[in-house]
Amino acid sequence: MENGFYNYLTPSTSDKDWGLYINVAGYAEINPGTIYPPKGHPSGYYFTWDSGRKLNEFQIIYITDGYGVFETREKTWTISPGTIITLHPGIWHRYKPKQNTGWKEYYAGFMGSLANQNIMTRYSQFLTDPVVYIGFQEKILDIYNRLIEEVKEEKPGYQQVCSGLLIYLIGNLVSIKRNKEFGGKVIKEKILKARLHIKGNIDNNIDMQELASDLNLSYSYFRTMFKKYTGTSPTQYHLMLKLQKAREMIVSTNKSIKEISNKLNFNSIFYFSQIFKQKMGIRPSKLRKWPD
Repeated sequence: MENGFYNYLTPSTSDKDWGLYINVAGYAEINPGTIYPPKGHPSGYYFTWDSGRKLNEFQIIYITDGYGVFETREKTWTISPGTIITLHPGIWHRYKPKQNTGWKEYYAGFMGSLANQNIMTRYSQFLTDPVVYIGFQEKILDIYNRLIEEVKEEKPGYQQVCSGLLIYLIGNLVSIKRNKEFGGKVIKEKILKARLHIKGNIDNNIDMQELASDLNLSYSYFRTMFKKYTGTSPTQYHLMLKLQKAREMIVSTNKSIKEISNKLNFNSIFYFSQIFKQKMGIRPSKLRKWPD
């Protein structure tokens, strides 16, 4: 027997033009001994274990209870409570709960130019396997429940709300995965110390190799792990802090661009203006003239 809810949606042209739209959201509690998947789903979604299926969308599935199996052409994974399964368009797969346990699943299917061109490509770089164990995460469950409430009611603008929730879901999954990689490791504390040191010396030049040495790390390892933790190298991290502070000074003080450049220890006002335009998208002199 199955208990649950699902709603297959019909996005409008304007919903699709938004760049990210939801096709389906739901949950199902599959009791032990139940035939899986249950009938009642549209032909593009329904499959049998023998045939498997290929979807025309992305899906992210969260198994919160029970055990099972997931297969692609290349590999088989054992599914346990707290597992995320990510499905990509055109990739053959099949999955099912164990007969003696059943399972509880939450799922959301979506498409759009943002998903195709950027979001899911980046997401897949962090979650390199389609199956990732994240454990019980209340925040993730809350996002699914909010998605389900939105598609139940289908109020005007619900697609745009769901789009934001999907990005929030994906962002949280990446964050959980990245934090688990560093959980309990000494390097995490050293990176936090390095960040604190960098934030405390925004105005100054920092020798990153010397900083790594002070932390008893080789520079190459320090740089690799810092980038893995923060998403950017220590040098770029320091630079962006400098530029953010420069931006604040430009819009909130009467200091000249040259004074700001000197205070933040840039090599020259020319270099400062050039790198500011490159990273912030506007020249510092133009930012100062920007209308309030």
